[in-house]
Amino acid sequence: MLKWTKTYALAAILALGMLGCFATRAAAQEGKMAGTIIDFDGNPWANLPVKIKSEQGITTESKTDAAGKFSYTGLKNGKYTFTVQPPQMQSPFEVPVEVRGSDTPPVNINFKEILEKQNPEAAAKYKQQQADQKKFAGMKEQFAKGVALLDQERAAKADLAKATPDQKDAAKAKIADLSNQAVAVFQDGLKVAPEKDPNIHLFWARMGEAYDLAGRNDEAINAYQQAITAKPDNPSYYNNLGNILGRTGKIDEARAAYTKSAELDPPNAAMAWRNFGISLYQAQRMVEAIEPLKKATELDPKSAQAWYLLGACMVADPSIYKTVGDKIEVTPRPGTIEAYQKAIELDPNGPWGTQAKQGLEQLQQLTGGIETKVGNKKKKP
Repeated sequence: MLKWTKTYALAAILALGMLGCFATRAAAQEGKMAGTIIDFDGNPWANLPVKIKSEQGITTESKTDAAGKFSYTGLKNGKYTFTVQPPQMQSPFEVPVEVRGSDTPPVNINFKEILEKQNPEAAAKYKQQQADQKKFAGMKEQFAKGVALLDQERAAKADLAKATPDQKDAAKAKIADLSNQAVAVFQDGLKVAPEKDPNIHLFWARMGEAYDLAGRNDEAINAYQQAITAKPDNPSYYNNLGNILGRTGKIDEARAAYTKSAELDPPNAAMAWRNFGISLYQAQRMVEAIEPLKKATELDPKSAQAWYLLGACMVADPSIYKTVGDKIEVTPRPGTIEAYQKAIELDPNGPWGTQAKQGLEQLQQLTGGIETKVGNKKKKP
């Protein structure tokens, strides 16, 4: 049995002393790095990637928690580079850190304070950008609500066309109500929109359509004019404005709007000229409609509607009728028969072809037997 002698006791004491020294040295060789990161708005920056790199080139990556905090433990004493890459910054933000066991100071980074101190102008600009982003989010939400109401208004307008006489008043009231709701939402969107936001024209244009569907012509005209002011290079706004101006008898203004639409969008100029011709036709200004309808058929020879309207407007020209004694002689304008025939070829069983056939039959009666069959032209005497 081992006796507990003075020699053994001294050895044990020395051993304990050595263990104590080893433990102290081990603890001194390990340290911790921790801190908090605040974003540009002054809030804890959660889930932000961070990393440290030792002098030996060893990299350890992590992320901040919900409170913006991060922590690295079990680090060897020495110099490290702490790196964070905010998405708003082109270059990473680096901080040199010396780990000294438990005495390592916290690595707290407040980007809001840093930006305000280093670049006050940039801080003010960022603050404005953040405010604009919030406004844009609110504007976007209002726009979506308005479009949904506008879709309902379009559907209600379609239902009105199919409504029986006893249903029409209720259908009109529904359209008016949906129009009011849509306009109110779009107006609210404009109120929260950032100043000079490039999307403002969309609100005015949709507002114009909401007014137009409800037959509120003056308000629709004003809304489309506002849309044009905000975005003067959009051809559809001029076209839609022209439709309403023509419908309300403001033909000269409609002509200017359609002309601008055609200039801005040459590939779709045929639609602008056709719509102008329709406006003149509906205003009973048939002879004036001939020129824009001719342009429409030249640019889009496959529009049965344009061909039919061209023929109908030519027949309505008073200059082709001449009173001789007790009779009226009719000398059709060149191209009248061809216009009707083209409408029939393109839409033989549709509304435009059907009306063109009727127009040809009436013209045949007036002219006393002129050839009006499809594909045939007037024979020379």
